[in-house]
Amino acid sequence: MYTRKNQRALTGAEKKRFVGAVLELKRRGEYEEFVRVHTQYYVSDAEGGVRAGHMAPSFLPWHRRFLLDFERALQRVDPNVSVPYWDWTADRTPAAALWGEDFLGGTGRSGDQQVTTGPFAYRNGNWTIPGKVTDGKYLTRALGRPSDPIALPTKDELAWAMNETVYDAPPWDSTVAAGFRNRLEGWTSGGAERWRNHNRVHRWIGGHMLGADSPNDPVFWLHHAFVDLLWDRWQRKHPTATYLPRSKLGAGDPQRGRALSLEEPMPPWNVTPSTLLDHRSVYRYDT
Repeated sequence: MYTRKNQRALTGAEKKRFVGAVLELKRRGEYEEFVRVHTQYYVSDAEGGVRAGHMAPSFLPWHRRFLLDFERALQRVDPNVSVPYWDWTADRTPAAALWGEDFLGGTGRSGDQQVTTGPFAYRNGNWTIPGKVTDGKYLTRALGRPSDPIALPTKDELAWAMNETVYDAPPWDSTVAAGFRNRLEGWTSGGAERWRNHNRVHRWIGGHMLGADSPNDPVFWLHHAFVDLLWDRWQRKHPTATYLPRSKLGAGDPQRGRALSLEEPMPPWNVTPSTLLDHRSVYRYDT
């Protein structure tokens, strides 16, 4: 069992090892497969087919397995590396340490949003974003969305999700008002608070983090490690709560075959949410 640490607690050497392992996956051509998988399984309410990765109960176990796959790939490069987490309720500004030159680099420049600092800057030659001919090959960010400012979630806004006593609820999609999963994932309808928690963080970062190909930005992994930690905290806060739906939805339910129950396999791994409810035999968090 290994430990995932708060990014603010990383030593300079630990930051260097994490960055080095991520860059090596990129050099080997393995990193793009993680981007491809996330893009493939980002299925919205409006699309047909199973919604395994987003807007559905399996959002949390799906991303737990996705993070584990990435972490194992990193550990094939360097066995001492794990994915750190970013507590965005505490480190809330572009001046936070994770945006430093020695770690993830900072925001994008005005105009094209190109990240020009840190190890993932295109100009350093190690981080090219593949895509269509008309797309830029560089990583983009707009921290805080200067053109229309937005703030990261506060502790009170996160508590709004953490205090929810049930895991999820019908209709098991992005429109459900109740349930921990959607309050943390952050889909709401209209108004100033349209984006909550997890979703608001993606929008605060901007650039590549706005799309289905968001793993193109390495901060994706730190963000989702914190989301995973929050699921763990929620389970401890509500020990009698359980993943819902527990059973496959009925034949007349429009979400049958789209929203996965506890024992239905999640693509692309053919593993069920039930196998990912507890991570403590594999890793722990430093909090």
